[in-house]
Amino acid sequence: MINTLEKFESPQLEKIHAGKVRDSIRIDDKKRMIVVTDRISAFNKNLKNSAIPHKGAVLNTLTNFWFEKTKHIIPNHFIEQIDDNITIVKECKPIRIEMIVRAYLTGSMWRGYQKGQRVFSGAVAPDGLSSNQKFPEPILTPTTKDEFDSEISEEEIIKTGLVDSATYQKMKEVSLKLFAYGSDFLAEKGIILVDTKYEFGFYEGELILMDEIHTPDSSRFWKKEDYDKSPEDVVQADKEFVRQWMLKNKIKGKTPDVLPPEVIEETSKRYKEIFKDITEEDLPVSNFDLTSRIYQNLLYKGYIKHGYVAMIMGSKSDLKHAEKIKSHLDKFNLTTEMRIISAHKNGERLVELAEQFNHGIEPIAVIAIAGRSNGLGGALAANLNVPVINCPPFSDKTDIMLNINSSLIMPSNTPAVTVVHPDNAALAAIRSLNIPQFKQQMAKDIFNMKENLIEDDGEIRN
Repeated sequence: MINTLEKFESPQLEKIHAGKVRDSIRIDDKKRMIVVTDRISAFNKNLKNSAIPHKGAVLNTLTNFWFEKTKHIIPNHFIEQIDDNITIVKECKPIRIEMIVRAYLTGSMWRGYQKGQRVFSGAVAPDGLSSNQKFPEPILTPTTKDEFDSEISEEEIIKTGLVDSATYQKMKEVSLKLFAYGSDFLAEKGIILVDTKYEFGFYEGELILMDEIHTPDSSRFWKKEDYDKSPEDVVQADKEFVRQWMLKNKIKGKTPDVLPPEVIEETSKRYKEIFKDITEEDLPVSNFDLTSRIYQNLLYKGYIKHGYVAMIMGSKSDLKHAEKIKSHLDKFNLTTEMRIISAHKNGERLVELAEQFNHGIEPIAVIAIAGRSNGLGGALAANLNVPVINCPPFSDKTDIMLNINSSLIMPSNTPAVTVVHPDNAALAAIRSLNIPQFKQQMAKDIFNMKENLIEDDGEIRN
């Protein structure tokens, strides 16, 4: 059973952005889908093979919890949560600034302070401060919203035109209000909101809150009891645990990019604990395979169809043959698509195709349509983990006899099957998807076929 979501792909959905943790999917001009994966990043890089179980569900559900709690302070982009890992949101124009509010000298700011830095995004920290020391009042240290998350002062923000002065003043005011509200709310539960980030955008001309709020990825939390006992050694209840492990385990001056199983397990435990500490509820954990659950929820909400069949042609001359196959697929509730990729002339595009199809959330089948010297079917079968069916566009029986072997004889580890007629190719693709609704539909077709044969037999006998 798959219990982590490291990649999200669907050929039925248009991915417009893949971030460090979140993937954005286009729905229409007013809405987009946010998929919160279990990927984890630290020090501006994604860690490899280190997906954290339940992390995406914690971030997604906790963010929506806070959106509901803070909508009296500022509207947000939330519309509907349709899965533990997926939310539908308003399509906003983002402001490319992260508003970071800090109440304590810790994390990256402390690391810079130790090296002598005293000005952070225009905010001045005096000499003589110690690790994890509380500031008299929370401070703002904004950064750019880009690959590097660079420090940037208020003056530079206005000067570079990232946002106008009036909007930035409102962002400052709202950020401090959100931080005050979050701090007070968490204090009642014995949790310190150490620092956090907020992101804003425009929706229909209105400034709104977007992305995430008060999560273990966007914030640093301490338990007040632990802080009071030992301020400088307080245990983080968030992603800082991973950063500290990476710093302690540098190899030749470089932080590792793979987490060991025990760190993954402990990180998952911490994410679930902070969720319960904040919401006073256990994280809902489904017993379903994670990808199956997401598939069913997307299907139920109508964002995808039951399955997907791609007809991949070697050239545009194969279009009529593809259209014949499609006509037999159209009676099923699935998405079909025609593509042109030549195994010999631009086979490098197969890598892009494999990335999407091999991680597709729904059942997928591929029909390869290439005639003479069919390298396409074999190339597809060698790169894809979904069924591949050859259905070459033979012109006549002589063409079949001359060229069938290039489709029948595949190299090792390239399990493409070959079907000659378009109707059978379509049915083979449908059956390979193994979708219950389609099986019921085909069972009726088989029953009707048998009944018709019996009627024909009776007619002939009489």
